[in-house]
Amino acid sequence: MTEPLKIAVAGALGRMGRAVAAVVQADPRLQLAARFDRPGASDPDLVDQDAALAAAEVVIDFTTASASTALAEACAARGGPALIIGSTGFAESEIARLAAAAGKIPIVRAGNFSLGVNMLMGLVEQAARALPDDYDIEVFEAHHRRKIDAPSGTALMLGEAAARGRGVELSSVARHGREGITGARPAGEIGFSVVRAGGIIGEHSVIFGSDEEILTLTHSAIDRGLFAKGAVAAARWVAGRPPAAYDMQDVLGFRG
Repeated sequence: MTEPLKIAVAGALGRMGRAVAAVVQADPRLQLAARFDRPGASDPDLVDQDAALAAAEVVIDFTTASASTALAEACAARGGPALIIGSTGFAESEIARLAAAAGKIPIVRAGNFSLGVNMLMGLVEQAARALPDDYDIEVFEAHHRRKIDAPSGTALMLGEAAARGRGVELSSVARHGREGITGARPAGEIGFSVVRAGGIIGEHSVIFGSDEEILTLTHSAIDRGLFAKGAVAAARWVAGRPPAAYDMQDVLGFRG
């Protein structure tokens, strides 16, 4: 009989940490090997980071960019475990450090672990490639008041998908917010709009607008559990993989 895959959960006291732990515990193919959080967190069932890494084959982490980067380096220094990262808001320097860690351990990092969102990314790229350049592109996203980065990682992923479809770099065409006398919209611009309010789990839409019509591709998250399920699916997929930087497109088999 195959032994259950041992999973540790970082940020265990957070909303996503609790959701991930619940999904792991409900799956007989998995074992919740450890739960850990920031030093000084008060919960008798928590262990420290070193003990968690020693007990696990895969760690699932939905914390912050800085904490995830440090965790990736700690895992890489040990030669394991593998790591699933759902944090967003990484600086360029942190992304470089994650890339270095992925040379030693397998890391799956995604701005969103939802199957529906990852399908939406593919549709956005296809639409941006197929529609004429005179269709304006706007990315809208809304999240709860506690989210600390903007635009969301998912919104940026959708913007990147649109830019790939257009054959351009997002950094050269992105527009983050408008205020005052802005003048006419520049051709080829990809705009971002952000809402933070209440307990919104996640709303993302990409609008393609011409003078004659509006096409909107949209996704709504109804239950936070969908992200936890996607992260756990990624954990099962990454176990035993060679060191590399992966994302959900790899997990879902959209890449060769």
